[in-house]
Amino acid sequence: MEEEEAEPKRSRRLEPLALYPLGVAELQAYIAELHAEIARAEAEIGAKEGHRSAADAFFKRPGG
Repeated sequence: MEEEEAEPKRSRRLEPLALYPLGVAELQAYIAELHAEIARAEAEIGAKEGHRSAADAFFKRPGG
């Protein structure tokens, strides 16, 4: 077994940004970008849940 397989993989989607050197406007823009990414992820969750609900309803047995 390789070393990489032995350790659980940590997935970090976003690398932390050094905030100290940023000005207020830059920080506000960064927050807006993060909010947009959160909204995009939430929309994808909603779509996936909708597909799951439709599949569950389709395959539901009558009387069950």
